[in-house]
Amino acid sequence: MSAPIITEGLVRRFGKITAVDGIDLHIEAGEIFGFLGPNGAGKSTTVRMLTTLLRPSGGRGEIAGYDIVSEADMVRRSIGVALQDAAIDPLMTGRELVKLQSILHGIPRAEGLERGHRLLETVGLTGAADRRVGTYSGGMRRRLDLALALIHEPVVLFLDEPTTGLDPSSRATIWDEVRQLNREFGTTVFLTTQYMEEADQLAGRVSIIDNGKIVAAGTPRELKSKVGDPTLKIILQSPRDAIEVERILLPFGEPTASEDGSVSLRLPGGSSRMAELVRVLDDAKIEIESLELHMPTLDDVFLIATGRRLEGSDVSVAEAAP
Repeated sequence: MSAPIITEGLVRRFGKITAVDGIDLHIEAGEIFGFLGPNGAGKSTTVRMLTTLLRPSGGRGEIAGYDIVSEADMVRRSIGVALQDAAIDPLMTGRELVKLQSILHGIPRAEGLERGHRLLETVGLTGAADRRVGTYSGGMRRRLDLALALIHEPVVLFLDEPTTGLDPSSRATIWDEVRQLNREFGTTVFLTTQYMEEADQLAGRVSIIDNGKIVAAGTPRELKSKVGDPTLKIILQSPRDAIEVERILLPFGEPTASEDGSVSLRLPGGSSRMAELVRVLDDAKIEIESLELHMPTLDDVFLIATGRRLEGSDVSVAEAAP
């Protein structure tokens, strides 16, 4: 079978507005693929086209080998979708919903019960399976939605911003469940998110979309390596030493803008040069309060690619460029 997700020049227009502008994707079986971008970038429009909810204006796409326009029924049979705002009946129990979902997919009763029990166990809801969903927390509802989306063993699972609005603990739990589900079922996961950390934690490859176009693509490590060297921030006990420290450390790397009482520099080699740098400062009798080594992040990648941070920061490209 061809790759589970393929698009070629995929376009969607709304009147004179081009929401998705000729994107190409090739996602292999078993991947967790991160699709990143701010609100309005084209993420949700792309997902709606790939899940047959919206007809493309141009280009083409395939899911599990089926054309998203001419073979839409087969595409829908091949995918699971967990949306950001899942419409789950609060008066039903988790077990009842999983059973209903298996019936709707035409799964034989015994097989549906076995799959449902296994999925509820996988997402950590066995103890709450017989409680009404209205009593579930936001994180529990998201985990139940994952189980519902996987009951028919789809080839591709679409996760649309699965942790938006969740607290850090619930977010980490969802990440663990996604990893486990991917390992256990081998399902290809298409993850849309606004959170760079989420993509960094989960995705083997990512694409960043901005104004309907793919502006960066690759593994998180590849993308971060293009940003530049890590930055070392040195907090000094005496701010008056800052100018002298910048002079002493010039052989180590390029100084960058820093706050009063600290010195920052780009440090080729990162942690491997820290011991040598500390010895030089110690020989110069410079008293240090702390050292902080900051590695490039996917948010830095987004800033370089688009000229702004994902969260809408007004930091310029010049300030972030290596």
